[in-house]
Amino acid sequence: MVAPLKVGIAGLGTVGTEVVRLIEEQGRTLAARSGRGVRVVAVTARSKAKKRGVNLNGVAWAKNPLELANDPNIDCLVELIGGSGEPALSAIETALKAGKSVVTANKALIARHGLRLARAAEKHGGALNFEAAVGAAIPVIKTLREGLAGTGINRVYGILNGTCNYILTRMEEEGLSFAECLKDAQRLGYAEANPSFDVDGHDTAQKLAILASLAFGTKVAQSAVYVEGISSIAPEDLRAAAQLGYRVKLLGVAMRTTKGIEQRVHPTMVPKSSAIAQVMGVTNAVTIDGEGIPPITLVGPGAGGAATASAVVSDIVDVARGIRAKPFGRPVERLRETAKAPMERHEGGYYIRLMARDLPGTAATIATRLAEQKISIESIVQRHPDANAAAAARKASPVPVILITYATHEDAVRRALEAVQRDKVISGRPQVIRIEKN
Repeated sequence: MVAPLKVGIAGLGTVGTEVVRLIEEQGRTLAARSGRGVRVVAVTARSKAKKRGVNLNGVAWAKNPLELANDPNIDCLVELIGGSGEPALSAIETALKAGKSVVTANKALIARHGLRLARAAEKHGGALNFEAAVGAAIPVIKTLREGLAGTGINRVYGILNGTCNYILTRMEEEGLSFAECLKDAQRLGYAEANPSFDVDGHDTAQKLAILASLAFGTKVAQSAVYVEGISSIAPEDLRAAAQLGYRVKLLGVAMRTTKGIEQRVHPTMVPKSSAIAQVMGVTNAVTIDGEGIPPITLVGPGAGGAATASAVVSDIVDVARGIRAKPFGRPVERLRETAKAPMERHEGGYYIRLMARDLPGTAATIATRLAEQKISIESIVQRHPDANAAAAARKASPVPVILITYATHEDAVRRALEAVQRDKVISGRPQVIRIEKN
């Protein structure tokens, strides 16, 4: 009879409590799937007295995460306290150096210290599993690391932040401003009181850095990711996108190019016909383009207690089965360095919205500046004010001009728009959104 896997859980918030409940309720199923039982034998949390709605009778309480990691009675440490540093880092490293396995949902820690922890896991023989760190219940880590181990990956991209997708969905469907949707997202609990980490793209960047390492065999480097957020997106951009056959999403994109691995996070126009465009609300999705296979799109809840706990328990079952995959799909010493790819080298189509002065020669000036940079226009839409408006008002108000370019380089777009601004034929800053083809 194989002894049960003895689990210690650091952190009993929404996710940690749900993990305890799942292990308790699904005990027989987990044992059947893994070939051995799984038992929570020790925990640690800020408050022992807090009512959590799960049975912790007979479970030992450690004073802190480090004490739990040192507990000789546990085989697997589950870290659910979060944060990119202490105490999570020391607890995980201590457990790995003792030969224990570790399961974590901590994307910030993996993005910052993943290589250090992976070395410890490889050296001491334990597993380091972090499926829940990216996409919660979406099994994208295992898909890249194991399911597609025999497939060369060309591109991996997706919606990796539910808060941003919720905001963009509401803006599109209801014509609301970014500020209005953000306020509502905060009221509903989808956005934090300080939402910058989400809406400025940094949460997505951490997740993308992890996916890029798994997809391309590079060292995890969040600093190598170009990042833009969604605060500049206006309702008129979403209306124009819809009329042109696109939808705006905040995407994380990592792709193989002739100049190396390009990693970027920014608002993106995607064709309405694409699978990724159909993903609305707080849902996440990841598309993987591999050699010799059609694109694979994984869709599901990217956050929430039940979804995250599901991925955590799946990782625990792998530990119970005795699976010891390399955390990043290959030994750490075989992961390659990666540098931040300058966005000036990016090549693709662009949506450009200009507020053009309604004066003779404005359109010709804009066209000339684009032609100087060899930028070809796929379509152009000029929106005049209401025909009933007074002629004087029409002349005083800038006219929205929307351009869709064929594939070109980012530096060419930037140079052309800088010249247009110097010519003083537009008001304000141009709006530029990159287009991602299927």
